[in-house]
Amino acid sequence: MKRILVTGAFGQIGSELVIKLREEYGKDHVLATDIRTSNGEAVDSGPFEILDVTNGEKMLETAKNFKADTIIHLAAMLSAVAETKPLLAWHLNMGGLINALETARELNLKLFVPSSIGAFGPSTPKSKTPQTTVQRPETMYGINKVSGELLCDYYFKKYQVDTRGVRFPGLISYAAPPGGGTTDYAVEIYYEAVQKGTYTSFIKKGTYLDMMYMPDALQAIIHLMEADPERLKHRNAYNITAMSIGPEHIAEEIKKHIPDFSIQYKPDPIRQKIAESWPNSLDDACARAEWGFKTEYDLPKMTADMLDKIKAQLGRSPS
Repeated sequence: MKRILVTGAFGQIGSELVIKLREEYGKDHVLATDIRTSNGEAVDSGPFEILDVTNGEKMLETAKNFKADTIIHLAAMLSAVAETKPLLAWHLNMGGLINALETARELNLKLFVPSSIGAFGPSTPKSKTPQTTVQRPETMYGINKVSGELLCDYYFKKYQVDTRGVRFPGLISYAAPPGGGTTDYAVEIYYEAVQKGTYTSFIKKGTYLDMMYMPDALQAIIHLMEADPERLKHRNAYNITAMSIGPEHIAEEIKKHIPDFSIQYKPDPIRQKIAESWPNSLDDACARAEWGFKTEYDLPKMTADMLDKIKAQLGRSPS
């Protein structure tokens, strides 16, 4: 990667990925795009343009003018919001993806498209979910993700577009606010712990989900996009994971730093149903074998870093 266009640059992943890419490839070599502008380092630290990903002509023009060799396509509507606006989710998620694929085909670009544990459904094996298995999601978000995986496979096989992707677990970050995902509780709980000393989880106790700290997710994107294409057998998309946890496990770890912290449970029916349809844990053996995927953060290390970073943001002394 030498010149990289990022869509959805102000989302949970994009807001941190743009900064990391600029540190590694140079600030003028990473074009951040989003449907809206924003204040922050993703805008101030390098080039930025307004881009509606459902406008295919504009996406092609933007990538061509920037002389991009890579697109990292992050613009999407997340799971819980997509379930309340399914037609809009299809229009944005699938329309934007087709435009990214066509732009990559036209300009011979590498393309990263994230998938998700949402691509699985109730009939998928829940523990150590295999790389290749049953995928019958029951949410619009999940249907979009499965469709996206298949479309990326199609463009690679038919047009030789260098498509790559991972199935992200729930992502935990201190830098961006929750954006309507089912795993957002795992971000909210840390902020509420620092600010209020208590948290009411919209996910039931005992609901295991795969999670990953954002620094590991960002490194996975870069590592995959720099990998030797000849080694990639499962391009779209690789299972990756760091930890399989429920809300009570995060709460227990937080109590080691904030002893008086308490957690209550008030499940949200929509997000609880979505969570129960997803795997408890993923088998990431293919990612480890084919491009050397690895993680740095486990739950204790992530929790300590999250709490320190949030306290610093809020002007409080770190633990």
